[in-house]
Amino acid sequence: MADAPPDHKGYPTRDDVLDYLTRYEERYQLPILRPVCVQGVERGDPHLLVRTDAGDFAARNVVSATGTWSKPYIPEVAGRDLFKGRQVHSAHYERPEDFAGQTVLVVGGGNSGAQIMAEVAPIARALWVTLQEPLFLPDDVDGLVLFERAVARMKAGPGDTPVGGIGDIVMVPPVKAARDRGDLSSVRQFERLTTEGVIWPDGSAKAVDAIIWCTGFRPALDHLRGLGVIEEDGRVLVEGQRASKEQRLWLAGYGDWTGPGSATLMGAARTARDLANALSGSKAVSPE
Repeated sequence: MADAPPDHKGYPTRDDVLDYLTRYEERYQLPILRPVCVQGVERGDPHLLVRTDAGDFAARNVVSATGTWSKPYIPEVAGRDLFKGRQVHSAHYERPEDFAGQTVLVVGGGNSGAQIMAEVAPIARALWVTLQEPLFLPDDVDGLVLFERAVARMKAGPGDTPVGGIGDIVMVPPVKAARDRGDLSSVRQFERLTTEGVIWPDGSAKAVDAIIWCTGFRPALDHLRGLGVIEEDGRVLVEGQRASKEQRLWLAGYGDWTGPGSATLMGAARTARDLANALSGSKAVSPE
């Protein structure tokens, strides 16, 4: 096993984690091909066919683990295509200075929305738009507490309900400072967009220079469309981690529906272990 990343007051840094994963790959000489873009997965007999820009592969089983981060989600708000100002998803937000002096709407009531609002508000005319009043965790709830809660949620058996959630806004220092400045008040969702700004439910209009969408992500499953397994909600029906409509397809890393905490580094290890055990004991099922 590769050495664990160094400890910085209880937390490894981003670079420490990336370095650890790189050394882990090298230590075990994992047969990884990169860069390879999967263009689609198709049914074959008896294998699934994986079409890629590096050639085609035939597989008795395919594990799809593309996660969500490559598919930012922006809601279909009326008039969104008419708006002439700048629109950026939080996934592509880089720095608050890009919005200095502008009238900006920060849309989304999660951690990304709170943190970006905290950065933009001091140098722009920023307004925070959320579907409902944001929920803030107590000031003393930090990453370690959230880690412990996540572990409890993963270990919980059927019928158990771990105490405490992990989805509310964490009061990291910049967010605390923004709260103390009075920059974290929010308003409810606008009704539609126009070329110049937004229209509120009461009919009033507001001119806007830019909108930052902090509205989350969706499962990156476009490569599976040819299999006809994606439901209307954008997910794949699974039994455990095996696709219900295609028994040679397995999924991991999209959220709790593909394994508890499977979209986190911590949960991915447990999910991968369970999936590997299931695969080793399964037989490929040919299409009828």
